Amino acid sequence: MLTATSLVSSNSNPAHNNSSSISPFSSDSKPSHIVSVNRRNLIASLSITLAPFFTLAEFKKHTHYAEARGLFQMPPVRLTNRYYFVRAGESQYESLGIINTNPVAKTSVDNGLSEKGKKQTVRAALELKSMGACESNCWIWPSITQRAYQAAEIIAAVNGVTRSQIVPEYSFLDARGLGAYEGKKLDSVSEVYASDSLSSNIKPPPIDDGTPNESVQDVFVRVTQLMSILETQYSEDTVIIVSPDSDNLSVLQAGMVGLELRRHRDLAFGPGEVRFVDASSIPPYKQPASAVYKCLNPPNCT
Repeated sequence: MLTATSLVSSNSNPAHNNSSSISPFSSDSKPSHIVSVNRRNLIASLSITLAPFFTLAEFKKHTHYAEARGLFQMPPVRLTNRYYFVRAGESQYESLGIINTNPVAKTSVDNGLSEKGKKQTVRAALELKSMGACESNCWIWPSITQRAYQAAEIIAAVNGVTRSQIVPEYSFLDARGLGAYEGKKLDSVSEVYASDSLSSNIKPPPIDDGTPNESVQDVFVRVTQLMSILETQYSEDTVIIVSPDSDNLSVLQAGMVGLELRRHRDLAFGPGEVRFVDASSIPPYKQPASAVYKCLNPPNCT
């Protein structure tokens, strides 16, 4: 083991030295018992120390995993975990036929599950149980939005999951902000989806009450960031994502299966709906042309 040593030996006291003054940092004054250590020697010694713990094959395996667990791509190269997507049951606002997406009110009691929504969520929890989602271990990731967190608590209770395995998500799973549609009739959301089908970059009209006006691409960025966190934080675990609305999940699933984002509505979730993310539905990863094509005679490449 390497130990720190003094640059000057205990006998070299300048006050008792009658010879000419020599800097303690010069090569001439270097004590004979100090061994020079460079970075190469240090790495070599560490390699010898770690050798009994990792074979070359295991080292390559772990290196491969580290590379794969970088920035999450859509469609993903691979999935480290098993995922279930759950939309929370009907909210009280939805039961009144009113659009409510302002994040300021997301933790309000009025934004919780309706009586019908509670029943829908219980059915979702029982479906997860019949699917064996939490037989070994699972993590529940709900939006902090009141209805989604209530749904997570019901899912946990039915599946025997402790509160310590409920991880509230504070922003990436917010309901899609619908801007000027806030407070309007619920059926007017069809106008938003008509715009989505034209372009994933079209935003709903803005409003000045703090409600975001998000395009499909805006939602896509949020849910991709969420998956980056989950794929790096957990390994070979089961994660249940609980969203307060459909758009988070339909956009996420569209990205994962390679569906054009303008068509995310084709994958819409009903209140209380559960889906298992089947890895076989994810298309094989294709390397970009830049990773495959090699220029042998730059700048003249044919």
